[in-house]
Amino acid sequence: MSLDRRLAEIAREFPEWTIWRSDAGRWWATRHHPLSSAQRAAGCAMTIDADEPDGLRELLREQEARAADP
Repeated sequence: MSLDRRLAEIAREFPEWTIWRSDAGRWWATRHHPLSSAQRAAGCAMTIDADEPDGLRELLREQEARAADP
């Protein structure tokens, strides 16, 4: 699967995030909206990164769960 297709899939799955791959090959995601103080206290991050797309998906799922239950 192409890089563009993988990026598009993750972006569709997590519409509240901007997804990209750096020139160094790391996968990144940044939230579109600021975190509340409760979300920050729950361990939410504005930006996360991973070595590969499946790792980024896993981190995104974890972040969404934390944000939903601060």
